[in-house]
Amino acid sequence: MTVEHGAPGTTLSTFRALLFDLDGVLTPTAEVHMRAWSRLFTPVLAAHGVAPYTDDDYFAHIDGRPRYDGVRALLASRGISLPDGTADDAPEQDTVAGLGNRKNAMFAAELAEHGVEPYPGSLLLLDAAIQDGLSVAVVSSSRNADAVLRAAGIRDRFGVVVDGTVAAAEGLPGKPDPATYLDAAAKLGLSAAECVVVEDATSGVASGAAGRFGLVVGVDRGVGVDTLVAAGAQLVVTDLADLVPALHTAL
Repeated sequence: MTVEHGAPGTTLSTFRALLFDLDGVLTPTAEVHMRAWSRLFTPVLAAHGVAPYTDDDYFAHIDGRPRYDGVRALLASRGISLPDGTADDAPEQDTVAGLGNRKNAMFAAELAEHGVEPYPGSLLLLDAAIQDGLSVAVVSSSRNADAVLRAAGIRDRFGVVVDGTVAAAEGLPGKPDPATYLDAAAKLGLSAAECVVVEDATSGVASGAAGRFGLVVGVDRGVGVDTLVAAGAQLVVTDLADLVPALHTAL
């Protein structure tokens, strides 16, 4: 566990809610997403004759962003510009929306084939927090959050889920803007200062910092401690089980 500025002396019970990102925080769906993104971009980039897609591209341009923003950012990194299109574009269309919809179909296929289980340490923290009376919510850029939570068997833990579908319906900008996290806090009847943001992506960590949440926890699933701290994390762990004692013991 790495403690940074602002966290020492704090217990999680000081706060009233934990706001969890989903992919890479509660469930290892980042792995499912990474396979789907690779299936999408490997042939697309090859067709354009540019540098091939790598896992580094996922962390640098895609992780934590809304799907279409991730498509746009990855294409821009290779100097490729495509029309935005619209959300109802067919997956076969070579537009930003079309590619995003193609990726979504690939993600659904990967999820159906491989399934998903929650991280054991994340489940420990989630259940301990609920038992201690903290409110919990999911804040995810994915439009597949409900399906993933149901596949992982933890949908019933959350009364509030702010995902990509909710954000689109309510006109909320995606991470790194803090709007979706602020919306989740408001739906719980709480202020940002009363909530802890738990994130593995730099864009999500940045949204927690920008929203002035009470505590921003980074989960290092491969991005790196220094990168998460630079984005605004006050505390970094590699397993959320490490935070169970912090419900009652000062960090």
